[in-house]
Amino acid sequence: MLLHVTKAEYVGDYKVDVSFNDGRKGVADLSPALRGGVFAPLKDKDLFSKLAVDAELGTISWPNGVDLAPEYIYFQAFRGEPELQGQFQRWGYCA
Repeated sequence: MLLHVTKAEYVGDYKVDVSFNDGRKGVADLSPALRGGVFAPLKDKDLFSKLAVDAELGTISWPNGVDLAPEYIYFQAFRGEPELQGQFQRWGYCA
């Protein structure tokens, strides 16, 4: 199953209440992604808050054309879940 974001709502401080097509829901802190390059403009909370779900891409995107991999958002939302650690390692993420 390919992972897709189905719903996303900005809740403040770079955190997003997010739902996925596997039925999981959580809050993802996306501040670690804002380190520079194309993501630097998203440090502006007004721009960051304008996120939307791009149905074609199956992930979150912003008006400036930036998007994040749904797997990264999933990792940030559920990084503390013991049963998902193997999946995160296969994706190259470590909690």
